[in-house]
Amino acid sequence: MKALHIGRVAAVLTVGALALTACGTDNVVSTGNGGTSAASNGTAVTGTLTGTGASSISAAMDAWKAGFESANSGAKIQYSPEGSGAGRKALIAGAVQFAGSDAYMKDEELASAQEKCGPAGAINIPWYISPIAVAFNVEGVKDLKLDADTIAKIFRGDIKNWNDAAIKAANPDATLPDLAITPVHRSDNSGTTENFTDYLAAAASTVWTDKKSGDWPTALPGENAKGTSGVVKTVTETPGAITYADDSAVTEALGKVELKVGDAYVPVTAEAAAKAVDAATVVEGRSANDLSLKLDRKTTVAGAYPAVLVSYGVFCASYPDAATADLVKAFGTFVLSEDGQKQAADAAKSAPLSTELAAKAKTALDSITVAAK
Repeated sequence: MKALHIGRVAAVLTVGALALTACGTDNVVSTGNGGTSAASNGTAVTGTLTGTGASSISAAMDAWKAGFESANSGAKIQYSPEGSGAGRKALIAGAVQFAGSDAYMKDEELASAQEKCGPAGAINIPWYISPIAVAFNVEGVKDLKLDADTIAKIFRGDIKNWNDAAIKAANPDATLPDLAITPVHRSDNSGTTENFTDYLAAAASTVWTDKKSGDWPTALPGENAKGTSGVVKTVTETPGAITYADDSAVTEALGKVELKVGDAYVPVTAEAAAKAVDAATVVEGRSANDLSLKLDRKTTVAGAYPAVLVSYGVFCASYPDAATADLVKAFGTFVLSEDGQKQAADAAKSAPLSTELAAKAKTALDSITVAAK
């Protein structure tokens, strides 16, 4: 894998399972690589862009939609947060123009995308990075320090009570009640689940014996709920519950876990998540414009928070007409811009893209073409 020193990343685009009606752009996209979009020329675009996918980016997407539509009064972005897996499936089926996913497309998904997206298939472009908070509902406790093995044992049901010796040993000053722990996981195929189980499989490999997956292991105990908002709501309403969710969605009513990294504990922050992404590498064997990233979940970098997700905008490498391609690239350009990244950071506590990654992402976006007739 090629090393990619990222610093800060942020990204993912997507929207509801409807068809696109794009029209009236003032700039036609070239059929060759690197065609300029209307947005890159400062020209307004019109039409409706539709996508679906990751619920983790809901707050950022709301901000992106508002900002883009304000700058392009004739344009509308529709986004349905149905989960990362649903988003990728919808793009492959041709039901949407782009997907938001907290996990990059697998090789078989890229191959399947060729039917609707053309011979070059789809590309994964990162544009949102955020820590995954391990959030819990224990009255009077807002902060706990836990290592990966203890977290894995909690979610596997091996640690059943909040006053368990392992939790108490790492938190001697906390008042831990004799209260049953209720793990809460996603019911839908989720990129957040895939990232969280990837962290557990790597950092707690002797405890978490399942492979990373967007689907939670069915044999494990606990409750489930759909979407990021669903698991947060369930934990908020259930004393003793614990879950994993994009940090932007976790309310002040819940406590959060500091993860053990090396010999220290690291709290949940966008800056700490960005440090963990510094060590990411680009997945090899993919097209030059695919920016799928492999994260180091066992990093010992001081201040890094390894339970992090990078969300991707998943796009067709080519679209059937210039109006669609132009609108896709215009919206993507806004999301990747300094202003778009700031709006996401303000709304969702995400880490903005580094200058280096933003440039690579923009180059990848500009590679989108119009399919040859």
